[in-house]
Amino acid sequence: MATRRTPPSAPLRQARRAWNLLHVDSTQARTLAARAIDAATRAHDTIAEGWAHLALGFHQLYYATAAEAALELQRARACFDAGGDRAGHLLACAGIARSMCREGRTREALAQVLPLRDEGVRVLRHEQLGVLLNTIAGCYSAQGDSAQAFAYMFEALRDAGPSSGRGFDTVLHCNLSHELLQIGDYEHALQHVDQGLARCSKLNNARLVSVLLINRVICLTELGRAAESRPDIAAILAMPADASGRGRMTAHFETLAVAALRAGQIALGAELVERANAELDAVPDERLERSIAAALLALAQGRAADAVATLQPSVADANSDGIEGLSVRMRAQFFAVQSEAHERNGDAAAALTALRHWQCLHRAQAQLASRARYQAATLQTELLRLQHRLDENDARRRSTERARAELAAINEQLSRKVVEVQALQDALREQATQDTLTGLFNRRHLNQALPTLFELARRDVQTLALAIIDLDHFKDINDKHGHATGDRLLAAFGQMLAEQGRRSDVACRYGGEEFCLLMPRTDAHGARRKVQTLLRRWRAQAFDVGGVMLQGLSFSAGVADTTLALASPDALLKAADDQLLAAKREGRNRVGVVMREAPSAMSR
Repeated sequence: MATRRTPPSAPLRQARRAWNLLHVDSTQARTLAARAIDAATRAHDTIAEGWAHLALGFHQLYYATAAEAALELQRARACFDAGGDRAGHLLACAGIARSMCREGRTREALAQVLPLRDEGVRVLRHEQLGVLLNTIAGCYSAQGDSAQAFAYMFEALRDAGPSSGRGFDTVLHCNLSHELLQIGDYEHALQHVDQGLARCSKLNNARLVSVLLINRVICLTELGRAAESRPDIAAILAMPADASGRGRMTAHFETLAVAALRAGQIALGAELVERANAELDAVPDERLERSIAAALLALAQGRAADAVATLQPSVADANSDGIEGLSVRMRAQFFAVQSEAHERNGDAAAALTALRHWQCLHRAQAQLASRARYQAATLQTELLRLQHRLDENDARRRSTERARAELAAINEQLSRKVVEVQALQDALREQATQDTLTGLFNRRHLNQALPTLFELARRDVQTLALAIIDLDHFKDINDKHGHATGDRLLAAFGQMLAEQGRRSDVACRYGGEEFCLLMPRTDAHGARRKVQTLLRRWRAQAFDVGGVMLQGLSFSAGVADTTLALASPDALLKAADDQLLAAKREGRNRVGVVMREAPSAMSR
């Protein structure tokens, strides 16, 4: 008998609403959270009190000090532990880790939050999982590990998209733009800034707007378009530095000073340098950027020797690889300005030395970008495998019709996520891995996916089946009806393959009218039945071509699996190709398959 759920209390509904509005309307979220704390305390509603403290604590991460935020978040965690709310506990721990990062305790923060990842994948959904993954990303970013940070941020964005992220996707666009800046991908960073600002037009969150504008100022300056950043600098400086604006966080006066000086606004640059130096606390990047801004001011005022002297005390830090919180981007910028200062001061040798340091750091940025893209793809695979294992455990535990319906919903959600992962991989790779005509993967992707699936099958002692399909008499159709008709048939066949495949299958256009289908955990018998079903469906298709009906179309196919082609992926491809050739010799319109009991068998 199904257990009826108790409806949430009024204080809990109010607290959850405060959480949901945290990035949509930060002012209203703070007000609701404060009211919910009072209501929950009076009602002795521990879980509601936990969510109210959680919303207020996360609000203070943006608009207050790290210590104030940590206090609220520790109260939230205590409430969740008392009430047994694991989702709330995980989010409170993520918030506490973020407060540690703001205090410079990045290694301690990562040690606290990283072990929670797998449970988070199981317990949290949408923007909640995005918050946890983004916290892990922030810890890696603070340690200068852009590859890991980049990977986790993209995963967070996948779970907290515009339709389900409750504004948190805007935070992720902001953070991704920052991380892309660190690896030197300024154009891509600018795209994320513009996406974030577009989303901010529907939100009431001045803090997010200010950080996005600062990131846009950096992008434009790094791209040599500092003059375009003047309106953004003015907008940032016009924002109040309190709870209704930027909050009590770093003002980035040094960043704005560099942009203003590069844009030729010397008086404004001088004012911003002075305001930056008046700030007492600064992380390593900010300290180095302050010396850069001061040197640029000296250069703008014609004091090249003073610029060299201003940079000199920071040379040792800029040369060091071991300073936590000091980015490769900022070090590269330092040596670029130092080279400029030496050149203006008439010291060509010193200018060349500084330029060589800049070149080394520029190469390091490129290596960071490469590792970031690889790490993102690796993390996607890892988390998808984890999600698959969790779903399998759920399937074994459920036997009722209602449980099967819930599992079907989860599978549908996973199918959408796999599509989203593929879209992300497309964004990370410069070269396309999709055939534009059919919508299937192309041969480049097949060459990447087949060795991986082959090794997984061998490692897990599972069977991988491969089918090569060739549309019969395709050249005759092109010659008689034109290439547009041929393209229409290829697109229709591609659509059929995509619609009939499982989410674990990999369908590729092999070349011309040939297609390749990879079927994990499937043997030759099962693959043959599937391809035969495809053949029947294809024969049932009919196409109106200028009043003439094309129907009764067919294809020839060859199928093999890893039980009889263990040597290598190439051996598996050859075995299937041999069966395809045999099917064509036998008259086409059939499936050739390697079987255990006989060297080959033919079936229509």
